[in-house]
Amino acid sequence: MITRYQGRISGPLLDRIDLHVDVPRVEYDKLMGDERSESSAVVRERVMMARARQHERFVGLAGVFANADMNAGQVQKLCVLMSEAKQLLDISVRRMQLSARAYHRVLKLSRTIADLADCDLIEVQHVAEAVQYRPKPAIGG
Repeated sequence: MITRYQGRISGPLLDRIDLHVDVPRVEYDKLMGDERSESSAVVRERVMMARARQHERFVGLAGVFANADMNAGQVQKLCVLMSEAKQLLDISVRRMQLSARAYHRVLKLSRTIADLADCDLIEVQHVAEAVQYRPKPAIGG
């Protein structure tokens, strides 16, 4: 049923969705365990710092307030990739047959992930994470 439903959603529509996240069921033992995750306050602080970083980046650019607002030219100028990150992106674009729109969305998302990590340059782990959020092809479809 899932495959049939996914087949009804067009590629161009899926291309416009930046994050495709599968959320697996949490096992009972993990729910009841003592291990704690990052607090909401810590996450909030990281997000606020990333937003401040973006605000500084876009001073003087009309209508651009966040990475998602960048046009293709701005993406090329402001999403600076380390060489390993560029190689991974090149391989991913070819293997996943990403459209130009998807390519730019991966770059913008990589820039946001780097901002959350307080990094000036986009590193390979930022691109790897962004690529992970692309939709997976339907099995047997």
